Amino acid sequence: MKKNKQNLPLGIILMLTASLLTCVGQLCWKLSASGALWLVLVGFVLYGCGALLMVVALRFGELSILHPMLSAGYVLSIVLGGVVLGESVTAYKAAGVAVILLGLVLLSAPEKKEDRPC
Repeated sequence: MKKNKQNLPLGIILMLTASLLTCVGQLCWKLSASGALWLVLVGFVLYGCGALLMVVALRFGELSILHPMLSAGYVLSIVLGGVVLGESVTAYKAAGVAVILLGLVLLSAPEKKEDRPC
């Protein structure tokens, strides 16, 4: 299925937003372990909105480019774990974040067409 490459930046933005929503939804679930039912509900709403946004985002590009953008959620999980939950961010985690971010940049970079003779 061919997609219009002009819409790819929109698809990437939507997929990154979906990743953010699902990650924050999961954080709400983690925080709800203390017994706050309202956080469970907020988590489901955020996660559900993120899932619906993923479906919309997939209309704007190739699956092989857009779906890996969800790995931004891993980066955000480490950041939120450190900031909100006080978890340690080790050198290995930081290296993993760097590799994920590099992969996202490489995937989102525009492809150069090579001039090949037929």
